[in-house]
Amino acid sequence: MVAGTGSDTGKSVVTAGICRWLTRKGLRVAPFKGQNMSLNSYVTREGAEIGRAQAMQAQAARVEPSALMNPVLLKPGSDRSSQVVVLGKPVGELSARGYHGGRQAELLDTVVECLAELGRGHDAVICEGAGSPAEINLRRTDIVNMAVARSAGLPVLVVGDIDRGGVFASFYGTTALLAKEDQRLIAGYLVNKFRGDVSLLQPGLDMLRTLTGRPTLGVLPFAHGLGIDEEDGLRVSLRGAVRESAVEPPHGDEVLRVAVAAVPLMSNFTDLDALAAEPGVVVRFVDRPDELADADLVVLPGTRGTVRALAWLRERGLADAVRRRAAEGRPVLGICGGFQILAERIDDEVESKEGTVPGLGLLPVRVRFAREKTLARPEGTQYGEPVRGYEIHHGVAELLGGDEPFLDGCRVGAVWGTHWHGSLESDGFRRAFLTEVAEVAGRRFAPAPDTVFEALREGQLERLADLVEEHADTAALLRLIEQGPPQGLPFLPPGAP
Repeated sequence: MVAGTGSDTGKSVVTAGICRWLTRKGLRVAPFKGQNMSLNSYVTREGAEIGRAQAMQAQAARVEPSALMNPVLLKPGSDRSSQVVVLGKPVGELSARGYHGGRQAELLDTVVECLAELGRGHDAVICEGAGSPAEINLRRTDIVNMAVARSAGLPVLVVGDIDRGGVFASFYGTTALLAKEDQRLIAGYLVNKFRGDVSLLQPGLDMLRTLTGRPTLGVLPFAHGLGIDEEDGLRVSLRGAVRESAVEPPHGDEVLRVAVAAVPLMSNFTDLDALAAEPGVVVRFVDRPDELADADLVVLPGTRGTVRALAWLRERGLADAVRRRAAEGRPVLGICGGFQILAERIDDEVESKEGTVPGLGLLPVRVRFAREKTLARPEGTQYGEPVRGYEIHHGVAELLGGDEPFLDGCRVGAVWGTHWHGSLESDGFRRAFLTEVAEVAGRRFAPAPDTVFEALREGQLERLADLVEEHADTAALLRLIEQGPPQGLPFLPPGAP
């Protein structure tokens, strides 16, 4: 298990890197995360919804994503409640108190069974924890960290982000706040995002081993432009939108500026990765009308709260700004919830329970929210190019005619809408779409003919594996996988119940 001293320490990235490193050694590997809280999700081939990060880790392991890899997915709908997805299907909406008050503990058996089934079909399963395993207020109902590790006797590697500071205290405190039975599984630490001379860090690593009786099994350097599909961090992971990485010059004479409305409960913003991967495409997230002024394309992304996002756009004046753009013939793209926002009318008794709400009226579409969620992996053709995507939505769009088809949606003038996530990852389609957008926007932009999105993804995963292989104690990692937790690990007081 790859646990962390807290959220966003790099657990997902390290898990992916270990998966690809082991796969390169010829092992059959699977990723696993018992419970994931994320608005970035993916649809498996069998029509199950799982966390986007586990789908990318499956790609790292060169296996097909499966609901077994993420048996419980929580999709926040507000600060206090989430949709609960079990084995890829939604089973209801629960408050945080209701979930932690009983429902979560009931799911532990499902989580453990899925892990065991993956174990039977693979040489190794690399499990990702969530947040910190030392959330002592939640330990009783834990189904993703030490409860899972204890049920399967998993050795646990704790990852800490040294770029944030306080990594030694975080390692020590995380261990010392675990019960004795849980501490027996904490096999070592991994420092992530280190900058500088590792020899200067060594005295601290030596003292940490003396204090805890546990080794540090690697120091991964800070690497620019690395990332895998995030859980909820507002960041586009591929080059071109990552602030730390170099931006390639445009293939044509001018850049193409893309402004993405940072709507509440934004989901699957990984759709923008493929745009950011194009040389000369500049992607930024915006929340003010004036930030749309110089944009060549405005994107309304997916959201878990379509009606709430629509209200937010109106409150901030963005709705009027988008309407003005459309009236001026300037490009707008709506994806999933963003597509629904562009409709004439939205009937929602399911998600927001607001009833009938007028949309922006830019596409001849009416949307009705169904209780059954659409989960699909569609394929088609647009601009004469093959396109693949995936659908995750409760809203059912009724096209009212008089429009130009666009994937499953439509186009009117310079306004496009579709429910298909991931369509821009299809290289030929993306180039054709951006070419048309540039023409409509009056930009001398041309997409590069050799940008292959899948190859960029693969390159990321290979770099992650290289970091693990070059900067981690891989012999020690293999021993943990083969032999389990070391015997005789010391107890650090005070522990926890």
